[in-house]
Amino acid sequence: MGKHGRKLTAAFVRSVHEPGLYWDEHGLVLRVKPSGYKQWIQRLFIHGKRRELGLGPVRLVTLAEARDAALANRKVARAGGDPRATRRRSVPTFERAAAKVFAMHRTSWSAKHAAQWASTLRMYAHPRIGGKRVDRITSADVMGVLMPIWSAKHTTAKRVRERIGTVMKWAIAQGYRVDNPAGEAIRAALPKPGHVQKHLKALPYGEVAGAIEAVRRSGAGASVKLGLEFLALTACRSGEVRGARWGEIDVTGGVWAIPPERMKGRRGHRVPLSGMAREILAQAKEHARQSELVFPSARGVQLRALHFSELFRELGIPAVPHGFRSSFRDWAAERTDAPHAVMEAALAHVVRNQVEAAYARSDLFERRRVLMEQWAEYLASRRADTEA
Repeated sequence: MGKHGRKLTAAFVRSVHEPGLYWDEHGLVLRVKPSGYKQWIQRLFIHGKRRELGLGPVRLVTLAEARDAALANRKVARAGGDPRATRRRSVPTFERAAAKVFAMHRTSWSAKHAAQWASTLRMYAHPRIGGKRVDRITSADVMGVLMPIWSAKHTTAKRVRERIGTVMKWAIAQGYRVDNPAGEAIRAALPKPGHVQKHLKALPYGEVAGAIEAVRRSGAGASVKLGLEFLALTACRSGEVRGARWGEIDVTGGVWAIPPERMKGRRGHRVPLSGMAREILAQAKEHARQSELVFPSARGVQLRALHFSELFRELGIPAVPHGFRSSFRDWAAERTDAPHAVMEAALAHVVRNQVEAAYARSDLFERRRVLMEQWAEYLASRRADTEA
């Protein structure tokens, strides 16, 4: 029970952060770890021996669902059975079901389609519904996956919906459920394509190296060319790069510490600098002279956003400089095994998932350093292929 002998409440489960064990009923326990991770466990006697069962993380299993599972397990145990054996025959999670569907179809799919099918679910669906049983996924859950990208990446969102639907149809065929929550039920609730907000265009990640090479060969000023390449290598925002100060950068340690007042979310952000990014800084040092700015304009003041975007237009690059962030994010999702939290931290995004937020308190700097070095190597290899 709780500290005062009462059962847990949903509000308490959401708000508690002090590490410890918090008891409910039927042996159900909320475990809060020092990292902030919260999970459900159940302690009960099975065949006369005390056992501990894991019932899932709080982010995926509600208090009501945990109580239902605990009660069912206790009934099985009191009848002389083993709830662990029952659970081994239980309904699979969405992520496991998706893996089964993928295994069934991958031999008939092209390598490109198979890679995209797996990566889009891993990137967009699994963080939200991957750990949820397929029989418990609702249309609201599917909406929760789609709405954050329905406007920004409409084509991708439609494909994610179709792929979730494929997994749900498999679940229907297996007898796990009777409806498809990604089907017609949510069509009317989603915005019409004509009402989709237009967002800034990004280059496919395979074309970023070519764009950088075009920038290098242009007649633009050194700060503009170097700043744009640095923008691509760091996946930062334009304003963060244009306003970069030498005092923020530790070239030897390979760290760029952007102060809170220059960040969109007003939270300081450390950027790991790849070898190529440090080479850009060495070149910038030669042009910056005595300016505190890393990429000063010809007049010694901060570059304007138009300096970057106008060069893109002059060169016929069908995107905007800010789109480098989306290009990087797509590459990381499709070409690396980086965890979702690492990719989001690289973009200085606020992690909304409670477990990932606790996991990311260290800002995952060393994991991000590896990822940014891989990104730099990828761009270098693509440029080499273009020049060959």
